[in-house]
Amino acid sequence: MARILSGMRPTGKLHLGHLHGALHNWISLTSEYECFYFAADWHALTSEYEDTSTIAPHTRDMVIDWLAAGLDPEKCTIFVQSQVKAHTELALIFGMITPLPWLLKNPSFKDQQENILEKDLNTFGFLGYPVLQAADILIYRAHGVPVGEDQSAHVELSRAIGKRFNHIFGEVFPLPKEILTPTPRVPGTDGRKMSKSYGNAVLLSDPPDLVSQKIRTMVTDPARQRRTDPGDPDICPVFDLHRVYSDEETKDWVRKGCATAGIGCLDCKKPLIEAINQELAPIQERRAELEADETLVDRILEAGNAKARQEAEATMAEVRKVLQFG
Repeated sequence: MARILSGMRPTGKLHLGHLHGALHNWISLTSEYECFYFAADWHALTSEYEDTSTIAPHTRDMVIDWLAAGLDPEKCTIFVQSQVKAHTELALIFGMITPLPWLLKNPSFKDQQENILEKDLNTFGFLGYPVLQAADILIYRAHGVPVGEDQSAHVELSRAIGKRFNHIFGEVFPLPKEILTPTPRVPGTDGRKMSKSYGNAVLLSDPPDLVSQKIRTMVTDPARQRRTDPGDPDICPVFDLHRVYSDEETKDWVRKGCATAGIGCLDCKKPLIEAINQELAPIQERRAELEADETLVDRILEAGNAKARQEAEATMAEVRKVLQFG
């Protein structure tokens, strides 16, 4: 089977954007590919370096969310980045051959600088994280990386670094392709992309009353200042959630009701609240079971870390050979 790799930064419990933008797809891919999924705790240092005390518990929380959402450790390898030290060795080597302009043109670098103003991201680690990301992917000789269109530039940079290494030292790495996956826009409560960094997320672990509160206060079409004002669903963040959760009948009801002011914004949000809580109920039930077993997650990660180390070390043996490092 072809191999794929993907990961997430452990910066807190997961939200609906992770579920619909990545996890559902990760789960389906395990039937088609040999899958490696990792908690990118070193990457978390790019923004959380001033207080690292949260990274380990967030890593555990995130892995529990993966398992609760349905990711099966019998069908994929789940591991923690920092437990495979070879990642850093390969990243150091890649850093020696990666042209600086490649990193300065990274669109995520500029975007995060503009949106996360409360943290100082002017660090070498933040600028150079794509080099570590390339090492994460290439060390497992992954054939593909599942991403949305907005993340394809990351895979392209990893391909470029792998290609440059192969050109200088000899063919070691297959060049991974992006596996473009349908990633519906999941807006946060403020209308921006749902993100823990923006404080606008509905978490997979949020209880029903908190989900209701968050959705009820979610921003809508700004033109609807009063109940009698008609709106435009196509510019309303709430309708983007209906695209994810609602059937055609419900979406048609929302479209007509909003455009004619036949329904109010709270009316529009009620079926969403019900659908989200219905989806989260079994996930939260599994989460409770996983949290009750104090050793299960540790056992899963121990096995995954061991397999990842074995694969990574096999690659590094080839890298050291072509570098003539013995």
